[in-house]
Amino acid sequence: DEGSRGTTKKNMSNASDSSNKDLQLVPETILKKRHDLDELKRKRDAQVRRTNKVFSKSSKFYIRKPETFLARAKNRRNNEIRYKRVMKKGMQKRASNKKEFSTMEVEVEGENEDIKYQSNSVGTNIVFVVRIRNDVGVSKMVKTVLRNLNLKEQYEGVFVQYTPKNRKFLQLVEPFVLYGPPSKNMVSDLINRRGHGIIDGERIPLSDNTIIEKALGDESGIICVEDLVHELYSAGSGFSAASQFLWPFRLTAPKTEFESQKLNDKDGKIYGDRGDEIDRLIKLML
Repeated sequence: DEGSRGTTKKNMSNASDSSNKDLQLVPETILKKRHDLDELKRKRDAQVRRTNKVFSKSSKFYIRKPETFLARAKNRRNNEIRYKRVMKKGMQKRASNKKEFSTMEVEVEGENEDIKYQSNSVGTNIVFVVRIRNDVGVSKMVKTVLRNLNLKEQYEGVFVQYTPKNRKFLQLVEPFVLYGPPSKNMVSDLINRRGHGIIDGERIPLSDNTIIEKALGDESGIICVEDLVHELYSAGSGFSAASQFLWPFRLTAPKTEFESQKLNDKDGKIYGDRGDEIDRLIKLML
């Protein structure tokens, strides 16, 4: 019996050794390649299923009439004609080189009063520019100027020095922007409520003075929000660095009556140089 048991164990060990020899070990690199190919096949199959998907009734389709495209092409053509005219001949009588004044009705202690204000930006050092139109019907030339002003999206605002060169730029894109000299309080409100800086290409809220100090302290001596407001309002030596540090201000669309009756009205005249009225218009978009 003991001999037969030993013989059986020996036969089993020989069988296991032969089976291990028959089992081929697959290298890890080949296994990984198979796994990658399986994953790629799964992604391709999923993409094919999405492409061949039948749209349900709840899917949104936008049907635009031919008149829409014709109107956009007409607007684009008119914008190009205006751009070339202003580039060649300037604003002519449409813009004055002297200070102009107008009256505005405001509510004071429950009563309406007429106050006098400067209705253009002549004689100012800086202006705050807000883009009020989207890209629909905009010519490439106008888009280029808006991009140079760092106004890529609708309802974005930036501080710009009011030099003859920048004034020419603003006149070229006047139907698409609002601008005017903001008060110091308004500059402070914009920085505190909507201010963001550019740090390593990212949009960072100005929640701490250390952010400003690290970005502008060594270069221009701006170490806090108050210094930033002062440089922007006074157009000091650090204005260029401060304006480049700030991300364009993202404002909200004006509400109800102002939006429907003024900005989006085809015959509306609330655009271009608004002078001291810019404070009231910015408040509607803060």
